Amino acid sequence: MAYWLVKSEPEEYSFAQLMQEGVARWDGVRNPQAQKYLRAMQVGDLVLYYHTGAERAIVGLAEVVRAAYPDPADPRYGVVDLRAVRPFSRPLPLQAIRKEPLFSSWALVRQPRLSVMPVPESLWEVILARVK
Repeated sequence: MAYWLVKSEPEEYSFAQLMQEGVARWDGVRNPQAQKYLRAMQVGDLVLYYHTGAERAIVGLAEVVRAAYPDPADPRYGVVDLRAVRPFSRPLPLQAIRKEPLFSSWALVRQPRLSVMPVPESLWEVILARVK
C-alpha cells in the first residue's frame, strides 16, 4: 500500500462534497509529475485530502477504489476514483507543516503547486497522529 496527498480548492470540490457523493472521479490533473503519481495509485492506497486556497490544510482521508484509467474527457490523461473515508477532527494546516523540520523535504513544502504527491510512510504516521 502507498500513501498519497491530493489537493483541491474547496470552492471547486471540497472534501465535504466527496463525503456526500461517497465516490468520485479524481480528474483535471495535467501536470506531468502529478500525472505520474496519479497513474501509480493502486486500489486500497490511502489518500490525504488537502484544501488549497484560504484554508490550506489537510482535512480528510480518502481511499483509491479504482486505479488509474484514461480520462473520458481526454484519454491522454489518467484519472482515479476516490472514496471518502472520514474527515479529520483536527485539520493539519500548512503553516504548522512548514514549521516542522521533519516535513522540510516533502513535496507539499518544496513544490507547493503540485496537486498529487506521495506521502512518505514516516510522515504519514506523524500526520495521522496529529489529525485524529
